[in-house]
Amino acid sequence: MNGQSVSLNKVKHQGMLTLTVMIATVMQVLDSTIANVALPHMQGNLGATQDQITWILTSYILSSAIGMTLAGFLSMRFGKRQLFLISIFGFTVSSMLCGIADSLNTLVLYRLFQGLFGASFVPLSQSILLDIYPKEKHGYALALWGMGIMVGPIMGPVVGGYLTDAYSWRWVFFVNVPIGILAFTGIYLLLDKIKSIEKMPFDWKGFILIAIFLSCLQIALDRGEQLDWFDSLEIRVEFSISILSLGLFISHIVKKENPYLRLDLFMDRNFAICLILSFVVGAILQSPLALMPDFLQDLMNYPVLMAGLITAPRGVGTMISMFLVGRLIGKIETRFLVLIGLLILSYSLHQMTQFNLLMGYGPIIRSGVIMGFGLGFIFVPLSALAFSTLMPAYRTEGSGLYNLIRNIGGSIGISLSTNFLVRKTQTFHATLGEFISPYNKTFLLSGVSNPSQYKQQDFLVWNNKVTQEATTLAYLNTFKVIMFFALVSMFLLLFVKKQNSLSQETKPNMRDLD
Repeated sequence: MNGQSVSLNKVKHQGMLTLTVMIATVMQVLDSTIANVALPHMQGNLGATQDQITWILTSYILSSAIGMTLAGFLSMRFGKRQLFLISIFGFTVSSMLCGIADSLNTLVLYRLFQGLFGASFVPLSQSILLDIYPKEKHGYALALWGMGIMVGPIMGPVVGGYLTDAYSWRWVFFVNVPIGILAFTGIYLLLDKIKSIEKMPFDWKGFILIAIFLSCLQIALDRGEQLDWFDSLEIRVEFSISILSLGLFISHIVKKENPYLRLDLFMDRNFAICLILSFVVGAILQSPLALMPDFLQDLMNYPVLMAGLITAPRGVGTMISMFLVGRLIGKIETRFLVLIGLLILSYSLHQMTQFNLLMGYGPIIRSGVIMGFGLGFIFVPLSALAFSTLMPAYRTEGSGLYNLIRNIGGSIGISLSTNFLVRKTQTFHATLGEFISPYNKTFLLSGVSNPSQYKQQDFLVWNNKVTQEATTLAYLNTFKVIMFFALVSMFLLLFVKKQNSLSQETKPNMRDLD
C-alpha cells in the first residue's frame, strides 16, 4: 500500500495488535458521545449557559472533521506507526487537560486539541487492519472494526453517566488516560516501523483557507445567540472572514493544478447530492444527542446515569438495522433504502414532539431505538449512492470530503438547534408570562380574593412553572423543526441516479462509511 503495507509475516502478534488498534478506535469514538450526558453537570460547574455548553461538543466535532482530512497526507509523510503514536499521545494528554480544565474557554480549547489528535484514529485503524490481514480475511478484519465503531456510541452515554454519577464529569476525560497509555504501549511494541515513506505534495493553502472558513463560521454560530447576532461587531467580523475565506478557497482550487479539493468531485451528480444529504443526516444525528441530556436531567429530573441508560438503546437500533441493510443492499434499490431510513427517522422525531414531563421513560427509549434503526438504513445505502458513480481515482479524496461534510453538518446542526431552543424558550416564556397577574382568574381561584394579598414568592413559583413549560414547548418545537428537515431532504433522492443493484466494484467498502 504505497510503500507502507505491512507484510503479514512481519506481524508477530496479529491478535494483540488487532486488539490494541481497536482499543484506540473505541476510545476515540466513545469520546464523541461520552460527554453528552455530563453536559448539565459541566454547565453548572463551569457557569455556562445553555448555548455555551454545546461548544464542548461542536469544538470536538469540528476539529475532528478538519483533522481527518490531514490523516492520509500525514501517514504517508511520517508513517502510520509514528502518526498513530503521536496521535494517541496527544489525545491522552488533551484528555487529561480537559479533566483539569477550570473554565469553559480552556475546556473548549483542550477539546479542540483532543479532536485534532483523535481525528486520525479511525482511518489509521482501518488501514492497519487491512495491512496486517491477507486479502481473504479483509472482510473479517473490517467486521471487527465495524463492531468497534458501533460499540462506542452505545457505551458512551452509559459510561459517561456512570462516571459522572459515581465520581464527577471530569472522569469522562480522565478515563482516557489509562486507556491511552495501554494503546500507546501496544502500538509501540507491536507495530513495526515502516522505512519507506512516500513524500507527497499537500495543498496547505487550500487546507488553511477551508479551516479558517469552518472555524469562523462555527464560532459565529456558537456565539451568535449570546452576542445578539449581527448587532455584534464580533459576529459581523467572523462571518465576513468566513465568507472571504470561502471565496479565496474556491478561487484557489479553480486555479491550482493539484488542489485540496478537486472540482471534478462535484461534477458527479450522485456524489454532490449525497454530500447535501450527508450534511443533513449529520445535523439530524447530532442535534438530538446534544439536546436530550438537558431535557432528561433538567426537566424530567432523571439522574445522570439513568439519562445515559435511557439514551443508549439508540445505538442498539442502529446495529440491528445495519445488519439487516447489509443483507438488503443490492437486492432493493438503494434510493428506496435511504427513503425508508428517512421516513423511520422522521417518525421517531414525530414521537419526540409528543413528549411531556409526566410520561415514563418508555416513550423516550422507543423513539431512540426507532431513530437508531432509521439511521442504520441511511448510513450504508447513502454511502453506496455517493460512491457508486464516482471514478475510482477520486474515491479516497471523496471519502475524506464525505466525512468532513457529515461532521460539519453535525457541528452546525448542534449550534443552530441550540440557538433555536434558546430563542423559542424566550418567546414562549414571554407569551405565557403575560398570564401571570394577580387579576387573572386562575389566581383568584386559589382562595385569595384580594390581589394585594399576593406575595413575591407566589409570583416566583408561578414564574418557575412558566419557565419549565416554556422550555418544554421549545424542545418540542425544536424536534419538530429537525423532523421537517428530515422530511424535506427526501426530495433530494429524486435527483439521484437510479441504482437498481450495486456491483461488487461499486459497493461501499468500510473506508467510505466512516
